[in-house]
Amino acid sequence: MVFFSLAAFGQAPPRPFVVATGDATVSVQPDQAKVQFSVVTQATTAQVAAAQNATVVTAVLNALKSALGSAVEVKTLSYSLSPNYSNPRDGSQPMIIGYTASNTVEATLSDLSVIGKAIDTGIQAGANRVNALQFGIKDDQPVRQQALKAATQQAKLHADAMASGLGLKTGAAISIQEGSSVTIQPLRTGVAATAAPSTPVETGLVDVRATVTLQVELTP
Repeated sequence: MVFFSLAAFGQAPPRPFVVATGDATVSVQPDQAKVQFSVVTQATTAQVAAAQNATVVTAVLNALKSALGSAVEVKTLSYSLSPNYSNPRDGSQPMIIGYTASNTVEATLSDLSVIGKAIDTGIQAGANRVNALQFGIKDDQPVRQQALKAATQQAKLHADAMASGLGLKTGAAISIQEGSSVTIQPLRTGVAATAAPSTPVETGLVDVRATVTLQVELTP
């Protein structure tokens, strides 16, 4: 295979360059929380299991809306109705012995001071389990921009350090690419439906992380 130099065609060879990455994390106080409640009911028939589940879920939804008003938005996340089978030890064919209905709803709270009240209300109204409590940010764009700026500055510092190690300097930027931007939310899972009269909740911080890949020229 024959290689030709660009200089042979009157073109200057490409300048050397360096590729550096930077990442940064900005931590802020959350201003939103999401609580997932599940209602699970069992009965000998599918109709009864579903009817009982619908009754309890309706009670949970009404209780949340009544107690929290405009501070809560509620939506259904999932619903399932499945048979329960026997497990005979004699090797005979399993038989349907009942049905389980499961409905999971998510309450989004704009007032973090009522999280404990929301948990207590949902459980007292009949929810079997609190699947997850997650904190977040309503508008995370300003925080993401801060993280991107800091990540870019870090990438430039890395590029400068590598160039200095070669006795060179960094020149013009050739390209810059944003990597994955991740919001790391404090999360509590598996809260049993045995909450105290007043459930204490600590919000913690929400971390927004950004990565940047920077390509810059090297100069003497």
